[in-house]
Formats: sequence, structure tokens, C-alpha cells
Amino acid sequence: TNASILMMSNSTANLSSDCASSSPVTVHVVVSYLSFFMFPIALILNVVASWVSLHLPSTSTFIVYLKNLLAADLLMTLMLPLKAASMLPSATTELRVFHCRYIGVVFYNCLYTSIALMGLISLDRFFKIVKPCGKVLGQNKKFSVIMSSLVWVVLFGSTVIPTIVLTNQYPTTITDDLCMSLKTPAGRTFHKYVVLFMDFLFWFVCILIVFCYICITLKVLQSFRNSGSRKQKIKLRVFLVIIVLFVSFGPYHICRIPYTFYQVNYSSSPCSLELGKFAKEVTLWLATTNICMDPLLYVFLCREFKEKLMYMMTNVTISLKAASAAVKRMQKGVQNKQDDKLCV
Repeated sequence: TNASILMMSNSTANLSSDCASSSPVTVHVVVSYLSFFMFPIALILNVVASWVSLHLPSTSTFIVYLKNLLAADLLMTLMLPLKAASMLPSATTELRVFHCRYIGVVFYNCLYTSIALMGLISLDRFFKIVKPCGKVLGQNKKFSVIMSSLVWVVLFGSTVIPTIVLTNQYPTTITDDLCMSLKTPAGRTFHKYVVLFMDFLFWFVCILIVFCYICITLKVLQSFRNSGSRKQKIKLRVFLVIIVLFVSFGPYHICRIPYTFYQVNYSSSPCSLELGKFAKEVTLWLATTNICMDPLLYVFLCREFKEKLMYMMTNVTISLKAASAAVKRMQKGVQNKQDDKLCV
């Protein structure tokens, strides 16, 4: 078995050496370090957002979607260090196998859970701005709870569990193809269809969001004519969702499908495969930056979240000032006692 691993590793290495212009190891190291750099920033932002959301009652559909989006982002944030460590050349085979079977699968699922929830948030904005007085199902809080739960159950049930079950083989290579070597033949086929399904989900959400924002734009223009520039400025904030969606996720989904076909079909063109790996890793890191941008979106899009954040920050500032004043009084008291002793 070890001999077969070595032969396959040498074969893959020879193929990679034919494409001298690419350096997948360097790309993995750079992306890994960038992910390590992103982790503390994302952790601070998402922990603060979680802290605020725990004190925020679920009084509206938007807050329900926001809390679910935050849960997906927090899971991605916590898995980021392990994902980054598995990409380093010094990573153990056991860590890479664990990433292929569990961490990477859940990480990707959370990524697409975020995308689906952003689509629901856009629908929520559409219902509230275009039909603010209508009795629309999408404005019902129970509907938002059901839809959020369905997103988690459907994506985890249809992609995560089957992928974990079908990724149960002994590793036959220690190269970048390790994850594919862990899959059964059915697992490779299922992987291809999962990628196609997720790509379809992304572009469907994009079309849905574009439709919603065309309607919102028309409503904003009408509102601007009737109410003046101040109201227009407030409603333009909702366009941040579509900007984040296309900037973060668009490049990755343009690259993902061609790379998957090269990966699953073992393309005879090593340069194409290496170029696909490079594009996939870089654009995936760009997509991952969404975990840093989402907490900022909450501040711009949710008035209740912003007000609660400012209120809690004010309380923390007051507490810190009170604690600092108490410490100074204690120090002054100690100093006075020392001065009294010297006088005696």
C-alpha cells in the first residue's frame, strides 16, 4: 500500500513539474497565512456580533435571518485555523484526512448556508420596502424561522452527511489529490453533482437578488421623488448585500465548476489542473472574507442591532471608566497610607 502511495505521489509530482509556471505549494502557503491573518479579525467581529445578538430579541424576520447567518459565519470562523493548518506543507496526513472528511465539508456547507440566507434577507428587504403594508407570507416571523431551519436541514442532510459517508477510503496519495482519493467512485460522482448543485444555488440566489433589487430600485426612485434625498440614502444601504455577494462569492463560482471537472475526470492537461487549483484557492479565500464583512452589514442593515451595539459599548465604556477610577482611588489610598507612615 505504501508503495502504491509513493508511485501515485511521484506520478502526480511529475505531472505538476511539467507545468513550471505554477507553484501550488506556494499558493497553499500564502492562502494559509492569509487565513491565519484573517482568523483573529473574523473571530473578534463575530464574537462581538454574537454577544450583541444574544441580547437582541427575535422580534422581526430580519433578526431571525441575521442570527442564523451569524451562526453560519461563526462556525466558518472557528474552523478556519484547522482549514489553514491543513494546507501547510508540514501538515500531517491525519490532519489533512480529517479536513477532507469533516472540516472542509462543514466549512463549505456553512458557506452556502450563508449564501442562501443572504437570498432570504434580500427577499425580506423586498417585502418590507416594496410591499411594506401588504400581508405577505415573507413578513411573518414564523415563516422566517421555518425557512431558516429548512436551509440548515436541507443543506446538511443532502450534502454534508452523504459526503462524509462516501469519504471513507484509505488515502492513496499524499499530494493535493488526497481528498479525492478518500472518496469512493460513487463519492466522486456525488461530489461533482454537489458542486453543480451548489453553483446552481449561488446563481439562483444571484438572480433572485437582482430581481428583488430591481424592484427595490424602482421603489427607492419613487420614494426619492416623493420624500427627498434623506429617505433615499437610508434605503440605499440595502444594496450592500448584493455588493458583498458578487464581490466575495462571484469569482469563486466562476472558477469552481471547470476545476471540479478537471479534478473528477483527472484531466490530461496538468497545466489546466494546476491553474484551476490556483484560481480555486485564491477565490475561495476571497469568498471566506465574507465572514468579516457580514458583521459590518448587520450594523448598516439592522437598526435594532446598531442601537443595541452602541448601547452595550456605552455600558462597557462606563464600566471601564468606573473600574479605572476605582483602581486610581485604591492606588491613591495606598499612597496616602505610605505617606502617613513616613511622617510618623
